[in-house]
Amino acid sequence: MTTPRTDQLRMLPQVEETLRAPELRALEAIMERSVLADCAREATDELRQRLLAGERTCADADEAACTVVEGAVARALACLRPSLRRVVNATGVVVHTNLGRSPLPEAAVQAVADVARGYSTLEYDVASMARGSRHDHVERLVCALTGAEAAIAVNNNAAAVMMVLSEFAREREAVVSRGELVEIGGSFRIPDIMELSGALMREVGTTNRTRAADYERALAPGTSMLLKVHPSNYRVVGFAEDVGVPELRRIADEENARRGAARGGRDSVLVYEDQGSGTLLRLGFLGSSAEPTVAESLRSGCDLVSFSGDKLLGGPQAGIVVGSSELVGRLKRNPLARAMRLDKMAIAALEATLRLYLDPEGALRSIPVLRMLSEPAEAVRERAELLARTLREAVPEGCARIEVVPETARAGGGALPLCDIETHAVRVGFERGCAQSCEEFLVRRREVPVVARISKQAVLFDARTLSHDDLFEVAAAVRAYFEEAGTAGKAGA
Repeated sequence: MTTPRTDQLRMLPQVEETLRAPELRALEAIMERSVLADCAREATDELRQRLLAGERTCADADEAACTVVEGAVARALACLRPSLRRVVNATGVVVHTNLGRSPLPEAAVQAVADVARGYSTLEYDVASMARGSRHDHVERLVCALTGAEAAIAVNNNAAAVMMVLSEFAREREAVVSRGELVEIGGSFRIPDIMELSGALMREVGTTNRTRAADYERALAPGTSMLLKVHPSNYRVVGFAEDVGVPELRRIADEENARRGAARGGRDSVLVYEDQGSGTLLRLGFLGSSAEPTVAESLRSGCDLVSFSGDKLLGGPQAGIVVGSSELVGRLKRNPLARAMRLDKMAIAALEATLRLYLDPEGALRSIPVLRMLSEPAEAVRERAELLARTLREAVPEGCARIEVVPETARAGGGALPLCDIETHAVRVGFERGCAQSCEEFLVRRREVPVVARISKQAVLFDARTLSHDDLFEVAAAVRAYFEEAGTAGKAGA
């Protein structure tokens, strides 16, 4: 005796039958048949699972076959579309980790294109006409901008932290405040990195209060460094206390004097700060939320400072370590330096971005992250007004209520968690359709996805992270949504 679900499953077509459909036959000119067969199997399996779960029924075998063919064609076309592609960021989050963090300056984009399309001087010194070092391309610029003696760049800041701990604290103690044992995006946890590096973590203080005496009591013959981790993506406020770099420098100097060790020597206690996001300019426009620069941390007494290249610096993904020639030299000789090294395209983008910092005022204009963070709210409002007018012209009458509203933007990327950035957004309320279906359409159905945010049954397009060119992309996408929605029933806004 058969069951209704068994009858439904019998309607499913064979893979060969699906491949004979005209829609899939037409794709054989541009795709391997084996790929199309995989798409057909996946589409069949998806429908099978939905039938078994009772989420879908088919009236007859023809309907089942059409459903499978549509699913197979959609999968095949998805294979032809790049997975990694441009999106429009209308979220108001400037350094958006999910959307690739910092957009590169035009100079960096051009530099990448120049070295990617041919050969380059990656490890060739034209002055000596001999083999050179890939470290040289950015080291000179980083040192000029931070005052450091030496620098090294690796493929991200987690790698930089790992390399520093491995080189200087393996099987030795690194003293760190409990209030700085952070976890950031992607489950990157400082304790896990310390364990993997072979460093022995010595926790001091409490979550909210750590004093100089806590570090002093923790010092032992096996102590190799005092580690300060900048809590990039959170702050403890209220009844809180931490120890700054100058005080850590004093504690380390006194311990080194007792040991008879020179600062930075092999038996000395180092002061190492992981700045996380890091910044090369004092961003005065952020007021009290502005973070110390890398140069300021070095002047305050750090032996080593590490920071990211793709957050507040505004360049490509990278982790940069600065310090004395002796200490950075040890990092360059560490086997991890090769395993974690930058490729030619990242080096080209980083070098071009760093060169822009030689003109601080120019950097604020030409580096997208700095430009978006520093742009006056009035200028953002003017762009939001332009988007609102463009949307009103594009959207069919009676479909939506469109207005400019004040909002709060964020730096993102685990940086400046307490910094509220004044911004303006275009609010689209729905007379037809709804915010959820519009968001899905903008992301899933557009060649260039438009990522916005939903608030109180409306879609918000934050103008702070939109360029003028983006405005027309947003308007076209919203218009396409309402055209497809057609005469859909009204929804509350």
